[in-house]
Amino acid sequence: MSVYDKYETVIGLECHIQLLTKTKMYSNDVAEYGALPNTNVSVVTLGMPGTLPVVNKRAIEFAVKLGIAVNANIREENQFARKNYFYADLPKGYQITQDKTPICNGGYIMAKLKDGSDFKVNLTRIHMEEDAGKSLHDIDPFETFVDLNRAGTPLLEIVTEPDFRSGEQAYAYLTEVRKLVRYLDICDGNMEEGSLRCDANISVMLKGSKVFGKKVEVKNMNSFRNVQRAIDFEIKRQIDLIEAGELIAGETRSFNADDGSTFALRSKENANDYRYFPEPDLQPILITQIYINEVKNNMPTLPNELFKLYTQDYKLNEYDATQLIDLKEVAAYYNNLIKHTSNYKGAANWVMGTIKSYLNERALTISEFNFEPKKIAEIIKLIDDGKISNSAAQHLFLELINQPTKTAQQLAQDLDLIQNSDSTALQELVTQALSKFPEKVTEYKNGKIGLLGMFVGEAMKLSKGKADPKILNQLVKEELEK
Repeated sequence: MSVYDKYETVIGLECHIQLLTKTKMYSNDVAEYGALPNTNVSVVTLGMPGTLPVVNKRAIEFAVKLGIAVNANIREENQFARKNYFYADLPKGYQITQDKTPICNGGYIMAKLKDGSDFKVNLTRIHMEEDAGKSLHDIDPFETFVDLNRAGTPLLEIVTEPDFRSGEQAYAYLTEVRKLVRYLDICDGNMEEGSLRCDANISVMLKGSKVFGKKVEVKNMNSFRNVQRAIDFEIKRQIDLIEAGELIAGETRSFNADDGSTFALRSKENANDYRYFPEPDLQPILITQIYINEVKNNMPTLPNELFKLYTQDYKLNEYDATQLIDLKEVAAYYNNLIKHTSNYKGAANWVMGTIKSYLNERALTISEFNFEPKKIAEIIKLIDDGKISNSAAQHLFLELINQPTKTAQQLAQDLDLIQNSDSTALQELVTQALSKFPEKVTEYKNGKIGLLGMFVGEAMKLSKGKADPKILNQLVKEELEK
């Protein structure tokens, strides 16, 4: 048994999601990524004397949507607090957040591992706050630059219980969080742009112990994979220290993506007192059950609901369902497609197969794919009715994209793709095909049944690929067994 098997890891995650509101959390400054530095700021963002904050109503709506989605308890009376600390990119010298009164308590998110197993992540709280600005250290070798455009951007912080035991679980959970906030239309989930950020609190203890080890926080990870790598590295580092008889330092560490290691940023032994106190410039926000019900009535269908619908009602397998719901836009296209066809499996195959390949070859997203789902349904019907072959359907699809005003039936006829289903005409082709190989016919009748495919192939050639393969196969078999 490895020395590492003696230990159990305990991990909790803190996710900050940047909300897709037009304006900032407490001012009407534009909340927009990619603008020129320090252009989306005003006297409120800069914390000038005499300015007063006003809570962004849309941010509250988004918080309630997330709370409903994760089955959390939503607080009726919401108070705000000042969290005092100094950073160069925090203009006011404090952050307006929620301390003792988070808008959501409890709740959970279900995640799925690679082996298909599900696990439940319990949430501690979700609270509203504002983001800080951004310090830029890589522009000048001697100076740090500050961009305050991000300062004041609305955030929801999701804090989990210490329910994770591996980096793989953390990765699966973050994937589910991103999918959820995208379905809710409250965050774009782009970790690379900083709109979804994650800090991990990691400790290790001997298996069976009731006492958690010393907690280490790891920050500055810009992808889900790097979160997993940082956790895996930190688990090994902490166990190695314990086995060497050394103590784990309570500290904040950062992640080095180049070599997959973590390094110390600052000690937590003498943590700053943030001196939380009620925000004097903001009245409590009251959230009534009537308002919660209004938000609930306008909720979109969420991934877990779609998964049940696809697997239970549409009888798709779990793999197909998971692939379809992975991206909200893909699920939306599929949902529009099955309004026009009841062949749910065929529709799934087209979305994940032909359409996906077409988009990948052209570096397009499905949001840029303007081909009507109804047209795909028309092609599926032609296949199901035995009027065109699968290979002909692929050709028809590409032609329809260039001639969208025509129906699939019209274009299939124009392109001479309609299969010949006339049994009398096909019987003549079968007779011709068999007459070309009398010796092979004898071999077939003597037990060499593998020759059936050769006869069918020859008859198909004679039909110039237009014979209905099911009918043709049956006719050849019947003729050979006379």
